[in-house]
Amino acid sequence: MELTEIRADIDRIDAELLRLFLERMELADKTAAYKAAHGLPILNKEREREILAKVTEDAGERERYAYHLFATLLELSRSRQAEIVSPPTKVEAYVKAALAGGGEIFPQTGLVACQGIEGGNSQAACDRLLPRGHIVYVKTFQAVASAVESGLCKFGVLPIENSSNGSVRAVYDLLQDHKLSVVRSTRLHIRHELLALPGVKLSDITEIHSHEQAIGQCSRFLNSLNGVRVIPESNTASAAKSLSGSGNRHAAAISSHACAALYGLECVSDRIMDSDNNYTRFICVSKDPAIYSGANRISLILATENKPGALYDVLSKLAALGVNMTKLESCPVSGRNFEFIFFLELEASVKEPGVLSMLEEMERSCESFQFLGGYAEV
Repeated sequence: MELTEIRADIDRIDAELLRLFLERMELADKTAAYKAAHGLPILNKEREREILAKVTEDAGERERYAYHLFATLLELSRSRQAEIVSPPTKVEAYVKAALAGGGEIFPQTGLVACQGIEGGNSQAACDRLLPRGHIVYVKTFQAVASAVESGLCKFGVLPIENSSNGSVRAVYDLLQDHKLSVVRSTRLHIRHELLALPGVKLSDITEIHSHEQAIGQCSRFLNSLNGVRVIPESNTASAAKSLSGSGNRHAAAISSHACAALYGLECVSDRIMDSDNNYTRFICVSKDPAIYSGANRISLILATENKPGALYDVLSKLAALGVNMTKLESCPVSGRNFEFIFFLELEASVKEPGVLSMLEEMERSCESFQFLGGYAEV
């Protein structure tokens, strides 16, 4: 049999499959109407198990492929039924308010809260996210969240993850505890240098100060030093500024090249990072929900039931719509044994067909569900 003949048969079967799929989805609409009229739930797990069991029995050696095909069909059928009969969810109201609160152009100005001081990576992220913004420096991530939530600042900028050290859990905790909306994000290439007072050599140094993330990103270099104390600070720029005024010729700071110029320090070594491929993602948060034009990312925090297949049920909804997931990270729930929450990031827009319905279905099927925002990365 020639390839052209095989393809002709495939095209014929595909056309028939499409016709049958559309017919099946019409029946899903009728099923939804019946369930709504008789007060029945959308999910009938027993019925789905029966269908999948018969499929796997009849499919022979291709049962694995048949199972996934029909599992996807059932997921799509459930999603369609939910669109028709389910009451609105919190995420639907949140997204509609966010779309109304956004606009075509992301603001370039406004008061923005930033942890640290001049010269820090957070300040560089602020300048990229809000080029004409007025920065209000605060001491902690908590203070950034509080400044935004109280209305003192319109925006806040926070580091969310690093390519070498992973997520900044303290920031995820703040996003859970405070009603903040992620409205923008950016990635900065981070390059650390070992800075000291002019004329100081590496052999003179007995203590090194920096932020714990920077310390972690330079761990191999630090472990190679003998008899040197590593002291965590609140910020890489703060470590450089404090060193500048200390007069201590036995101390150094892990900070940036910009801070060396800003605070009159010299670079002792610029080859201290574990990896040159070192990026930190920063998010911009606001008090009021807002989704601006061009938003193509979605961030979520959710918890599933503690049972087999619960997470798969969530992820299958993404697969059914072809939504790409760029982040999935678990975090233990404090005070509960072997239970986790999940941080998810998706490449999707809430304006795309089916995405909002998918989010509603995820909210209905999860123990807890938090939509952090729809936004663009610059």
